[in-house]
Amino acid sequence: MISTHCIRVLGRELQVKSPSSPEHVAQVEALVNEKLAEASAAVSGGDSQIVSILAMMNIAEAYLALKNECEAERRTNRERITGLLGKLDWQKD
Repeated sequence: MISTHCIRVLGRELQVKSPSSPEHVAQVEALVNEKLAEASAAVSGGDSQIVSILAMMNIAEAYLALKNECEAERRTNRERITGLLGKLDWQKD
């Protein structure tokens, strides 16, 4: 069920709709605010658009790194399973 949640990002209150639990939405809000604070500390002048873009780039970079890591782990697991299944087939013969 989709619920409306009130969050605060960049000092603005927003209402967002999400099927996630309030706890999960709060975690997402906290992560976004954390990344915005990190980006803001790295940018002089405090242009909110530049800070937002930098935060999005940092989040995207972390996401892609984790995605690649998961894909590599899946390939490794598939190879291991294939090898084990081959050994089991060999044992049957």
